[in-house]
Amino acid sequence: MTYVTTTIGYPYIGENREWKKALEKFWKQEITEEDFLKQQKEIRLSRIEKQLQLGLDFVSVGDFTNYDRVLDTAVMFGLVPKRFKWQGGKVDLQTYYAMARGNKDAVASEMTKWFNTNYHYIVPEYEGQALQLTENTVLKHFVEVKAAFDITAKPTLIGPYTLIKLTKGYDRLAKASLVLAILPLYAQVIKELVDVGAEWIQLEEPALVTSLDNEEIKLVQEMYAQLSIAVPEAKIMLQTYFESLSAYEQLIQLPVQGIGLDFVHGYTYNMDALRQYGFPKDKVLAAGVINGRDIWRANLAEVNATVKAIEQLSGARELWIQSSCHLQHTAITTKFETKLDSTLRNALAFADEKVVEIVEVAAYLNGQDTSNNSAISASMKAIEALKNHPIRNNKVVQQAVQTIQQADFERNTAFVERLSIQQEALQLPLFPTTTIGSFPQSDEVKQKRNAWRKGNLTNAEYSAFLEKETARWITIQEELDMDVLVHGEFERTDMVEYFGEKLTGFAFTENAWVVSYGSRCVKPPIIYGDVAWEAAMTVKETAYAQSLTKRHVKGMLTGPVTILNWSFVRDDIARKDVTYQIALALRKEIEALEQAGIAIIQVDEPALREGLPLRKEQWDTYLEWAVGAFKLATASVKDETQIHTHMCYCEFNDFIEPISALDADVISIETSRSHGELISSLQHNPYDKGIGLGVYDIHSPRVPSEEEMLTIMQDSLQVLARNQFWVNPDCGLKTRKEPETVAALANMVAAAKTLRQQIEQVI
Repeated sequence: MTYVTTTIGYPYIGENREWKKALEKFWKQEITEEDFLKQQKEIRLSRIEKQLQLGLDFVSVGDFTNYDRVLDTAVMFGLVPKRFKWQGGKVDLQTYYAMARGNKDAVASEMTKWFNTNYHYIVPEYEGQALQLTENTVLKHFVEVKAAFDITAKPTLIGPYTLIKLTKGYDRLAKASLVLAILPLYAQVIKELVDVGAEWIQLEEPALVTSLDNEEIKLVQEMYAQLSIAVPEAKIMLQTYFESLSAYEQLIQLPVQGIGLDFVHGYTYNMDALRQYGFPKDKVLAAGVINGRDIWRANLAEVNATVKAIEQLSGARELWIQSSCHLQHTAITTKFETKLDSTLRNALAFADEKVVEIVEVAAYLNGQDTSNNSAISASMKAIEALKNHPIRNNKVVQQAVQTIQQADFERNTAFVERLSIQQEALQLPLFPTTTIGSFPQSDEVKQKRNAWRKGNLTNAEYSAFLEKETARWITIQEELDMDVLVHGEFERTDMVEYFGEKLTGFAFTENAWVVSYGSRCVKPPIIYGDVAWEAAMTVKETAYAQSLTKRHVKGMLTGPVTILNWSFVRDDIARKDVTYQIALALRKEIEALEQAGIAIIQVDEPALREGLPLRKEQWDTYLEWAVGAFKLATASVKDETQIHTHMCYCEFNDFIEPISALDADVISIETSRSHGELISSLQHNPYDKGIGLGVYDIHSPRVPSEEEMLTIMQDSLQVLARNQFWVNPDCGLKTRKEPETVAALANMVAAAKTLRQQIEQVI
């Protein structure tokens, strides 16, 4: 058998974030649209060239984007909401970015998490509009690569079932119209690709790994039957990832020429399915055997054994060796990481190194390189060396996790009793106003931090600057008449990295960037050892801010599950155990804040939901320890101390019960982009604790009016009691500019005051 090497997709941001920099310059009008598009093309082609140099047989096109690939697919088919006043034809960049970010006349489309990752996509909206193929962008990129490198690449695009599953705005009846409208457009795209010489066309269908009912299975079968009739000459690789294929027995028979399965995150169920049902002899099997979502070097001996087992169980006529998913979820290359512990660095593999691993596995299996045993041996030695590293053998931490008792997870008093105690202690008005925690990180803040990190600013000078900036924003908040203040987090680069730098067991990279949403890139910390608290991490800054005002200042922490899910996590012990280690460390920090006189402490868990397994039947196990970790971190405080948490951009409709189980006194959540859905959900699933509804979207530069926010607040009172309701933006304000931040907060406070007056008049 011949083994073909490929990936589902490759990162698009560039080794030095060239993509991000070009995008933000274009937004700032520092470069023209022509220059921007020229730079984007250069980045696209450089990615292809690198993958070919690394030895891949088959590179993908269509895995590049100007913002988000789901948004790309939506605009390609004319799924443009009416509020953006698009008149048909090719969607211009102004409309494209307005959908992503909003403009002065229209709010942005909703943004939410891409399955169980930390990547956020723009949610397509179907309003019954007539759909059309506005531009075959994938075709354009296919031809571009063919001309530049004289190769036949593999076009890839989000598949029709996944696109429909992710689209909002239609009811059950309109769904049929959407399906009927979208399928001919997919057929047209595929036909145009075939006509210019595309051999394989990859349709990405991660939605097929979620729980599917009989109606959904039939819909998928009918959709692919129609595509096969419409374009019989096309060779379709139906690609799944993030979990095992649902309804394997039925869907494995779809009329496609190849099927891609994830043998990393979906290993157990996909292997069981192969044993039970086999694999069609007339199809190619694309085996995702190299983990596309982590940064760890693969044990090549184990990977080779897995491929051999897949080959034996499937009997497939051809195997593709590939990553388990799109490589955008990992960093690009380890070559810039010169400062890491050598044992750790040797055990890492980012996107480029994962491509090399794919090539090495295929070379060994093809018998092309008998010396490849050295690569196998090297991978095993690197993994073993890290296993024996002292950082992974902290007996004190390990013992602390093993001796956790049930009482460690519970507050002293039930919420109903705590509520009255806290109302008496805090003396806050109805609809108290606050923010999520961070304020704009100006160029001066970034410059001072960089100077300090480079040693060009002393510790004393840097601390003095941070205190000055904190004092300035405490004054701004008081002038705005905010009720609960924050210190602004000017000392923090990232809400996970900051804490990781102060805990043991973490390592940090120089250039391991991944995209979170749009041009927002993050450098996830690496949790490679046992996690322990060594000293106070936030007390100094919070206590200083509190000393400047008589109003309450919130302590601001990132929760244990978010630190876990927004880091690259060691894979040698259970994620539950890692999370409990983090929770025990945060418990000590929360106790230190409380002892310093901080009466309100926010422990953010925006990533709680994204850690959910993609199959609902597997949720309970995860939620038991994830919710438990939050409670373990927060349960030791006094009744008077109010615990807040924050979540953003995830589906809450089926998640109210776990949120309540956290037993936080107040939760703040995003509702500005999905307000109606949450209100509807709360009508059917009442929430009995404090809740802050994010009344405006901070990811858009537009400043919402007082009336706009007041409407959201008034609607919310249909489902919330007056003493439950807090008022806040939907997320932190770090990425916004100061003038728009102050203007938006002024309108928010004014809206809250108006609502108080309306309530007083009724009373």
